[in-house]
Amino acid sequence: MFNILFFFFFWSVVPWVILLITLLTSTITINTCQAACNVSDRDNLLNLSFTSLNWSASFDCCSSWEGITCDNESQRVIRLELPSKALSGVLSPAICNLTTLSVVNLSYNRLSGSLPDNFFSSFGNLQVLDLSYNRFIGQLPDIVDGSKIRKLDLSSNQFSGGAIPSNSNSNSNSNSLLPNLFSYNISNNSFTGSLPTYICTSNNSIQVLDFSYNDFFGQIPLGLGQCSKLKVIRAGFNNLSGPIPDDMFTINSLKQISFPVNSLTGPISESIVKLANLTIIELYSNKLNGTIPTDIGKLSNLQRLQLHINELYGTLPPSLNNCTKLNIMNLRVNKLIGRLSDFDFSPLKDLNTLDLGNNNFTGKLPESLYSCKSLNAVRFATNKLEGQISTDILRLQNLYYFSVSNNTLTNITGAIKILSGLKKISTVIISKNFMNEPMPYDEDLIDSSGFQNLQILALGGCGFTGEVPEWLVKLKNLEVVDLSVNQLTGEIPVWIDKLKNLFYIDLSHNLLKGVIPKELFSMPALSFKKAQQVDRSYLVLPVFVQPNNATNQQYNQLSNLPPAIYLKNNSITGEIPVEIGNLKFIMQLDLSDNKLYGKIPDQFTNLTQLEILDLSVNNLSGEIPSSLIGLSFLSSFDVANNNLKGQIPTGGQFNTFPPSSYVGNPGLCGIVLNISCSNQSGGSHPTAAPQKNGNRKLIIGLVVGISFGTVLTVTILGLCIVAKRRIIPGGDTDKIELDAISSHSYSGVHPCDKDSSLVILFPNSEIKDLNIIELLKATDNFNQANIVGCGGFGLVYRAILSDGTQLAVKKLSGDMGLMEREFKAEVEVLSTAQHENLVSLRGYCVHDGFRLLIYSFMENGSLDYWLHEKLDGAAQLDWPTRLKIARGASCYIPPEYGQAWVATLRGDVYSFGVVMLELLTGKRPMEVFKPKKSRELVGWVKLMRSEGRQSEIFDPILKGKGFEEEMLQVLDVACMCVNHNAFKRPTMKEVVDWLKNVGIIQRDENKG
Repeated sequence: MFNILFFFFFWSVVPWVILLITLLTSTITINTCQAACNVSDRDNLLNLSFTSLNWSASFDCCSSWEGITCDNESQRVIRLELPSKALSGVLSPAICNLTTLSVVNLSYNRLSGSLPDNFFSSFGNLQVLDLSYNRFIGQLPDIVDGSKIRKLDLSSNQFSGGAIPSNSNSNSNSNSLLPNLFSYNISNNSFTGSLPTYICTSNNSIQVLDFSYNDFFGQIPLGLGQCSKLKVIRAGFNNLSGPIPDDMFTINSLKQISFPVNSLTGPISESIVKLANLTIIELYSNKLNGTIPTDIGKLSNLQRLQLHINELYGTLPPSLNNCTKLNIMNLRVNKLIGRLSDFDFSPLKDLNTLDLGNNNFTGKLPESLYSCKSLNAVRFATNKLEGQISTDILRLQNLYYFSVSNNTLTNITGAIKILSGLKKISTVIISKNFMNEPMPYDEDLIDSSGFQNLQILALGGCGFTGEVPEWLVKLKNLEVVDLSVNQLTGEIPVWIDKLKNLFYIDLSHNLLKGVIPKELFSMPALSFKKAQQVDRSYLVLPVFVQPNNATNQQYNQLSNLPPAIYLKNNSITGEIPVEIGNLKFIMQLDLSDNKLYGKIPDQFTNLTQLEILDLSVNNLSGEIPSSLIGLSFLSSFDVANNNLKGQIPTGGQFNTFPPSSYVGNPGLCGIVLNISCSNQSGGSHPTAAPQKNGNRKLIIGLVVGISFGTVLTVTILGLCIVAKRRIIPGGDTDKIELDAISSHSYSGVHPCDKDSSLVILFPNSEIKDLNIIELLKATDNFNQANIVGCGGFGLVYRAILSDGTQLAVKKLSGDMGLMEREFKAEVEVLSTAQHENLVSLRGYCVHDGFRLLIYSFMENGSLDYWLHEKLDGAAQLDWPTRLKIARGASCYIPPEYGQAWVATLRGDVYSFGVVMLELLTGKRPMEVFKPKKSRELVGWVKLMRSEGRQSEIFDPILKGKGFEEEMLQVLDVACMCVNHNAFKRPTMKEVVDWLKNVGIIQRDENKG
């Protein structure tokens, strides 16, 4: 019975079930068909070959594919939005078949190559196009008439040619090309020609134009005035000249005018005050003259006024205080005059940064300024101010930065007592004032709460009498102190090691005596103890330092100052304590011009980060420890005028130091002095002369190293190959002395007879005739003010010839064991090194024991400046730019050098590996304000890799931009270059090949 019932039930129900399934299947099929994207669009999307995405033909592109939006009715693709997706390769012409696109956003990827020829003409409905932060090159395709594009962002690529190409016969028709354009950003490319102001012709939509960081030149053409709705115009960091056109001042909607770092001339027109909506004026680092517009106060919405580094003169217009919304006013490095106290600052309640340094203001510090309670930073350095610091300054309790150096202020005791009451103050620079006053000494001068946030204190160049003040011991957060060029007596205080964070101390050029206390060499921030973490944020305003081997160097981050102790030119006596070996993180040490005696301690070997060591003009005896050749970063070494004897060590950096480093020691002998040690009674025997081939390897390796170092410091790292980013000419590293924390000297080259040294110029030089007298004149006898770079093989100077031609002259710090004939021969071979990214060697000269290399001059900054010093500089160095720097820095040497120099270049490969790590991490090779295990970059990177934490190595600015795979590839290459075993390091040719293939081959291939 059961079987019969089941049979009946089964055949009764199953047909209904089958029918239901059929209906459901039909319904699903119908719905799927309704959602399916256009087949042609799907195929064209797949042909884009974006392999990093999970696109699959098995899924519907409209509903399942990342970054795709389709029209509900036509099912055509209308939006392609894939920012920061690690897309790479050339953009396929297949994109031009997606003709219904209205929005395309492929920003922050690594797409390369040129855009397809019919790119713009293919999209009749395109409204938003963002291709920023890629690697696109070449000229833009023609833009067709009537384009619907509203927002066009092509910034941070390598586009060149004209900014708005079209097939129109003349620019007069260009108004029909982009009639709906709202925002146009082509910054940070290589576009040339005149600014395309014709884009404004009859265009009533444009609100933002950004042409900055390109190669536009010539005068600004008329036409901007026709952009009647324009709010922002940026064209800084180009080569623009001439006056600012008057029609710009007719755009009532304008909120921002930004034309910094050009060569604009003429006065700032009074008509600018018609732009009542202006909030930002950035015209710094030009050649503007005349006065600040009299009625500038009519710009009541102005928030930022940056006119620094121009040639403006006259007084501050009284109406300026009507700009009550001002928060930044920077007028430094001009020719402004007048009694500063005559200007009423009190209405500027929102002012937080005021920089009037390097002008000719007179009178007293303005009392009205103390009503501006929002002030964070004030600089009046290098003016003609007088009087005393008033207690009213205590009303500025938000003040972090205060600099009035190089004026004629008085009453240092009152100044210290008053300024210590500013609870947030972190930087006080009052050098070159208070002439010959007694230094206040009493520890009770400041109370326990005074200066508790102070990090930088500069009191140099004042001629203070007395002793090193005891109240300094209360400054628990002090990191930098300058007491140089005074008349301080007594001894170096033993409490110095109580300043746990102090890493930069300058007591040079005083009258100190007694022995060096052991406590000085136990300073925690410089020794083996763990230094406290320091705030790496940018200073409100930069400080300018004059260390021993450079001048007017700008520091925007406190942690980037070199760890240093300067005791030069005192009367300090006794032996150098063996505790000197504790200073494992010091970079510069100057004990010269004292009365020290005894031997040079072997413990100097522990100072592995040391770059400069000066022990000259003392009474030191014994031999120079041969262990010092292990100091790999030592670039300057001086023991002249002591009582040393024996053989001068050879090898390592000691092959680079000049004879002048050893003069005045009759007992010394060695190759560098051309004095045989076999002739010295009881002296050491010289090492065996190297074989000819080995000597050639040394010679070529060193010369190539010189070239490599010069390229890094003068040319490639000047970023001429990265979208023409430039340091402000005459700007943040001003030719005028600014806030000098220290003031050291560096000897130049002595004048000579005109014909005593011959300047050899190569055929590739644009200079056809040059003698040593002209070269000395062009560098002002190698004046330290003309130093533009430094490295392990010497300093680089700017030279300006009588006809205005600029050169870079590198003065090598040693003869490298080369005879003059050999040096000339090798340098002439080196002159044939060719690469589009390398500055050419133009000539050389052997003069007065110095070797001089002459290069073309590049008006740019260093990698160090862009990564660590320039505000937002690191952010502008995106990964494609950094990779480009690495590729350009691996320089080309003619093949005739063959295998002769491969082995000797291992050291340069290591150095280049460190540079790559610096590009990857954004860190300096050594950072003193890090925990002990993470201060030395190479060691830290190796540790992180061994723990599988590679992703934590990279500069945070680079993360999340889609370049992680490329960065890992370069990290592999860099780590091979810094292998501890020199013979396991790759050759430079291998490095070049690997870098060329980054992004093309898999990372594992690099490891092979």
